Amino acid sequence: MIKRLSTRFLLAVLLLGLTAPVVLAERQVSGDILLIEKVRERMSRDLPGNGLSMAEVERRFGSPAERRGPVGEPPISRWTYDDYSVYFEHELVIESVLHPETVVREANLTTR
Repeated sequence: MIKRLSTRFLLAVLLLGLTAPVVLAERQVSGDILLIEKVRERMSRDLPGNGLSMAEVERRFGSPAERRGPVGEPPISRWTYDDYSVYFEHELVIESVLHPETVVREANLTTR
């Protein structure tokens, strides 16, 4: 009898332990989804696209606030603008990324 009760108690604790993280994760995911949606909206902005040359980026988007020289092999350079950074491999864009504070600031403006 005691063995049966302790087994049931153990199973109940185990079940509770397994379901609690799922409930907490569901709460976290819903908040994260909203931020991810905001990131996707912001990424639809007109940012320098992959394959553009440094000269094309400067002509279309202006001079960056900061230029960081090449690092590593292949050489990766970064140009920093007010709201985003552009990464180059040799002379070509490989990625344009919004700064996290820009995403959060703009998300806060749209939720008010």
